[in-house]
Amino acid sequence: MNSGLIGKVDKSKKYAQERHRMHVASLQVEFDGENDRHQVGLDGDAWRCTCDFFGGWGACAHTMALERILDGMIPTSAITTPSFA
Repeated sequence: MNSGLIGKVDKSKKYAQERHRMHVASLQVEFDGENDRHQVGLDGDAWRCTCDFFGGWGACAHTMALERILDGMIPTSAITTPSFA
């Protein structure tokens, strides 16, 4: 492996630990739920999910799981997880 690529690998490891550098503007994820596969997305601060629960509440276990995974990388206006959770 050449030294240029080694440097990029090292830099990528550093960036992966510095989550504050990353800001997710849009995202599309296939989420394997317990009963079905769902399409979950984030566009700006608006979540969407194809599960039945999301349609009535504007949030669901799938979107809230992604909020936790992406903590610090999505706009605060996109966070729907209740504070008691």
